[in-house]
Amino acid sequence: MSTNTTQLPQDTGGKGRILALDILRGITIAGMILVNNPGSGNYVYAPLRHAQWHGLTPTDLVFPFFMFIMGISTFISLRKYNFETSGSAVRKVLRRTVLLYLVGLGISWFSLTVSNFYSAELTELPFFQRLGQSMWNFDRIRILGVIPRLAICYGVAGITALTLKHKYIPHLIVGLLVGYFVLLLVGNGFAYDRTNILSIVDYKILGEAHMYNDNGIEPEGILSTIPAIAHVLIGFWVGKAMFERKEIHSKIEWLFIAGTILTFVGFLFSYACPINKKIWSPSFVLVTCGLGSSFLALLIWIIDVKGKKKWSRFFEAFGINPLFMYVLATFLAIIIRNTIIYPGGERTSLRGFLYNDLLQPIFGNYPGSLAYGLLFVGSVWIFGYYLYKKKIYIKL
Repeated sequence: MSTNTTQLPQDTGGKGRILALDILRGITIAGMILVNNPGSGNYVYAPLRHAQWHGLTPTDLVFPFFMFIMGISTFISLRKYNFETSGSAVRKVLRRTVLLYLVGLGISWFSLTVSNFYSAELTELPFFQRLGQSMWNFDRIRILGVIPRLAICYGVAGITALTLKHKYIPHLIVGLLVGYFVLLLVGNGFAYDRTNILSIVDYKILGEAHMYNDNGIEPEGILSTIPAIAHVLIGFWVGKAMFERKEIHSKIEWLFIAGTILTFVGFLFSYACPINKKIWSPSFVLVTCGLGSSFLALLIWIIDVKGKKKWSRFFEAFGINPLFMYVLATFLAIIIRNTIIYPGGERTSLRGFLYNDLLQPIFGNYPGSLAYGLLFVGSVWIFGYYLYKKKIYIKL
């Protein structure tokens, strides 16, 4: 990562930055942190849970919204190269892809290390032997995940933008989504078990020890990365069309039209292809990209046209350093979740103590669990706000 205290690239062709892009990024990052950090997983309000299998909840929108915005950001970052296949442009894409993927692996490794260090099986070992055994966990590290998926999709979308004529990108998007839908149909792809073709491929290639196992499904698996690439390319195409329009009201109009069409087609398609985040179904791609486009249009109208910005300052701190804020929150959550303390002589995690002993007695089960998540988001925001005030932007 590098630290940059200069202004970020202009998003509107030199006519002033569209603040709403940062705010939407910030909302999605804050949302991801909130839903990943309840006080207790047993007491989470329904809108803050992922759909068990088919279906869509507000929580299911935050990650795809971020990927949609990543597609728009890819257009912004590569247009200074005129989308030509130059050595510097390709190196930039590949460098960011590798670094992003390594960050994802680092999070997985750190999580396993901390979890092992505080596990009951190793507590009797001497400190350095315990630390060594905890750190050597590569035989169980998760190979894919949220940030590795971002890395792969960014890399493929970036190289595609540099090597393929942009007029063919919609054809590629349709080809990826239709091809994946056919794969789901012939491969029992809507089954929530290990007979699913997605599960079979992941178990065969990744191995069970390197997967997040959700009833046999790896939510960020190999084959489900295909529609996720199309997802980012939709964001790229929407961003391209938006920035080709010079007047801001024209941008808003385009985003609303694109969002309405994508959402309508996605819901219509869901009769044949259920909306499902865990397999990243084509209908899920279309609906979430459509809602993301419409939401961005609404934010641009509120923030950049009407000038109502005060409410958005909180999210701007997340939006200008999204990756850093997400990684910081993840590391803090891992430490708090796994650190063992003994209040009153009883063994518990630091998170358990904060929820069970401090918040739950005051607020109750569900409100207390939500209060923990909100306090966690607020604590992470303090770091982001400091960087925001200092105009420090941390990026790969």
